[in-house]
Order: sequence, then structure tokens, then C-alpha cells
Amino acid sequence: MSREIIIIIVGMALVTYIPRMLPFVFFRTEKIPPKIEGILKNVPYAALGALIFPGAVFIHDNPLFGITGIAAAFLISLTGGGLIVVVLGSIAVLTILTPLFQGSLF
Repeated sequence: MSREIIIIIVGMALVTYIPRMLPFVFFRTEKIPPKIEGILKNVPYAALGALIFPGAVFIHDNPLFGITGIAAAFLISLTGGGLIVVVLGSIAVLTILTPLFQGSLF
């Protein structure tokens, strides 16, 4: 393995380990304060959004294609559909609209 790859792996390990270790260092009591607990509960959603959003927007040459998929998923999720319904619905919307994005309309 090259040195660069090893540095990347060690860096990723640290970035993963530090957020998991910090609560144990700062909160030695058994109960985490409610404000901090509320913040920590939002971390997975924020991280997931930060990881998925750029990929969804720039999946196509036209960013509007990705934004349309995100909007479709959001609107379908508001109807109360489960995860599979949201994913399949968003795929269906983008499949139907793909000819518009491949043409000169957008």
C-alpha cells in the first residue's frame, strides 16, 4: 500500500472515532443532558443529508434533474409513504421526466 492510502485510512478512522469518543470523555455521568441529547439525535440526519445531497444534485449533467428527484422524494414522503414508496416514486418521476432533460427543453 502506498503511504498516501495509509494516511487516508488513518484519517478516516480518526474522523469516525472522534465523534464516538467525545461523548464518553465529556459526559462521564450516566445521563446525558437533554439539550445535548437532542443535538446528538440530529447528527445522523445531518450527516446523511450532507453525504447524499451533493451526489443527488450532481448525478446528471443538469443539476435540475437531481433537484427534481429530491423534490419528488420530498413530496412523496409528505404523503406518509414508507421508504420504498418514496424511493420507487422518485425513480418513477425521474424515469418519466428523463426525456425532458435529455432534450433541449432544459
